Amino acid sequence: MSVTKEEALNYHSQGRKGKIEVIPSKPCYTARELSLAYTPGVAEPCREIEKNDDDVYKYTAKGNLVAVISNGTAVLGLGDIGPHAGKPVMEGKGVLFKRFADIDVFDIELKTKDTNEVIRAVELLEPTFGGINLEDIKAPECFEIEERLIESMNIPVFHDDQHGTAIISCAALINAAEIAGKKLADLRIVVSGAGAAAISCCNLYVMAGAKAENIAMFDTKGHIHKKRTDLNKYKDKYATDKAYSSLDEAMINADVFIGLSKGNIVSSEMVKSMAKNPIVFAMANPDPEITYDSGVAARNDIIMATGRSDFPNQVNNVLGFPFIFRGALDVRATKINQEMKMAATMALSSLAKEKVPEVVINAYGGKEFSYGPEYIIPKPFDPRVLWYVAPAVAKAAMDTGVARKPITDWSEYKEELQERLGFSTEIVRVMVHKAQKSPKKIVYPEGEEEKIIRAAHSVYLENIAKPILVGSEIIIKEKVVELGYELNQFEIVDPETYTKTDEYAHALYEKRQRKGMTHRDAHVVIKEPNYFASMMVELGDADALIGGLTYHYPQTIRPALQCIGVRKGLNVVSGMYIVIVKRRIFFFADTTVNIDPNPEQLAEIAITTADAAIAFDIQPKIAMLSFSNFGSTVYPQTLKVAKATEIVKKLRPDLMVDGEMQADTAVVAERLEAEFPFSTLKGSANVLIFPTLEAGNIAYKLFQRLTDATVIGPIINGMKKPVHVIQRGDTVQDIINISAIAVVDAGTANFKQR
Repeated sequence: MSVTKEEALNYHSQGRKGKIEVIPSKPCYTARELSLAYTPGVAEPCREIEKNDDDVYKYTAKGNLVAVISNGTAVLGLGDIGPHAGKPVMEGKGVLFKRFADIDVFDIELKTKDTNEVIRAVELLEPTFGGINLEDIKAPECFEIEERLIESMNIPVFHDDQHGTAIISCAALINAAEIAGKKLADLRIVVSGAGAAAISCCNLYVMAGAKAENIAMFDTKGHIHKKRTDLNKYKDKYATDKAYSSLDEAMINADVFIGLSKGNIVSSEMVKSMAKNPIVFAMANPDPEITYDSGVAARNDIIMATGRSDFPNQVNNVLGFPFIFRGALDVRATKINQEMKMAATMALSSLAKEKVPEVVINAYGGKEFSYGPEYIIPKPFDPRVLWYVAPAVAKAAMDTGVARKPITDWSEYKEELQERLGFSTEIVRVMVHKAQKSPKKIVYPEGEEEKIIRAAHSVYLENIAKPILVGSEIIIKEKVVELGYELNQFEIVDPETYTKTDEYAHALYEKRQRKGMTHRDAHVVIKEPNYFASMMVELGDADALIGGLTYHYPQTIRPALQCIGVRKGLNVVSGMYIVIVKRRIFFFADTTVNIDPNPEQLAEIAITTADAAIAFDIQPKIAMLSFSNFGSTVYPQTLKVAKATEIVKKLRPDLMVDGEMQADTAVVAERLEAEFPFSTLKGSANVLIFPTLEAGNIAYKLFQRLTDATVIGPIINGMKKPVHVIQRGDTVQDIINISAIAVVDAGTANFKQR
């Protein structure tokens, strides 16, 4: 997906600068906690580590901490841009380590091109880190740096530019050869590029079964053959007796082309000259050696991969380094050896042959994948990569004698990895991909606002929804053009000139004539954006409404209730927030609508909130909250909650629910089990139903302002058609997220039936 320069710069510069921060993993808010974190308490782990050096892994973060180290001499496709200019990439690498494998990272940029200085600087860091990821260091220096560090250090050292691409592409090559009906040992391979990645790729291909004498490698001076006298020891390994005069000549009858050089150097004619069922991995970024479209147009029997995410078979290093380090760290490996790299390769190769689960299909907009020419390696967002690759790497470390902390229970280790990933916290991403399966029309009453226009633009580009902007057509068009967007990406509706405005006014009058609204009132009120947009949804000209950025909450929800109303079979609507804290997801309700619901209303709120959780693919565990635990305090408010609990159990016996209970009882499973073993709620609750609006509103706002929790909402449950209210301080991304949720709402069975 393309992004603009402005969007990329804003992403890195807005709010806290850069992409990373350090967050303490232990509390330090009181004098006692300060004494534990620092002096005098910190002396105790220091003494223990002094007595047993290996206890550094027990009492510090070393075992989950990796250094991403670069001198900026070979940054992406940008070249030698220096350590400062390379820092955004290193921060990005840290984000990927954390996102995909829960590994903490410090990025370290070194101001030197001297090989010995780089080596010595890294060696001195060994006490701090559990592993070293070398990044964007140019060849051939990178080879020597890695080799010497592996020899001198007692923690894993891994140059991802070499081995990441090698591991992923080798897995792809193994599968491509199998699909093509060819053996690795028989493949004639042409390689364009002779840098760190190319050399490492060929090394791993040979380890997998290919033959060095069958590899024709090209550098900037041409084919690498034995008559050349300008080769370093790394290139010399792939010097062949036969010399090719050009890449074109080498490609004739070749089985495989590996591109790790520059874009647009391979023609369709060269691909046509290759052997039957050719394998083409054009991995230069952002422009491959030959485009995917040109490659498949040239040969209908081709098996092709690129480094790009917008075509099948992306060779992406993120499939490798996070999981390789995860496995290495978890057994405290002293190094990442060839056997561990090959284990990662074979795990990826094997995973590609497994049936793709729905969670992966949803993550890629509903597209089905199955092992074959267009699916030879797993997708980067496949969560299974973590628990396929990390255990394989860990086991290889143990088998080769470089593991210092062997794993004994592999099932338990897999569960631990799944918990680390916290896949359930990807709730918004799941909603986005669900929305992309069937985009709906979303109307934004505040269509003149820049944030709304920006969000609507992203919603359109990402195929989440079809945006409708309500407001002055002149003003909206001016702002769209100022922002550099295309006018045809939006539907702009001006209530002053829209052909259906009178129809909307009449329909509103029909609904409200016995509620004090005259025909004249309706024609005046309909010009107000929230009423206009609500009637668009009610009459089917839009599927959902997103508003509230510049209004108080009642100013948005009241028109929606008057125009659209409550879902059939329900008596109340309610407000819900999704609160994500430390990988745990909670649904808070009611937080925005009902001030003091009666037992029947409270039960209804619990049911609609539970159904909302199910829509997010999360099994609800409902706690009906109060200041009492199961009758410990008898008071009208606690009796209300207890009665509501019984109503839910009667109406929806399929739901896991209990109450009344205190909030800490609800979320601390150990306490619930120990003190109230009779409870029908098993494990920690994730749907928290508050007894009053006051309690719910206070709770979510405290989480939002005093913790690092992610708070999404409000999400309105119980409306006849989807209406969601954003907040005044919401960001463009917040609006996009709520838009995705609204689209999924509009596609659910509840809304389809109306």
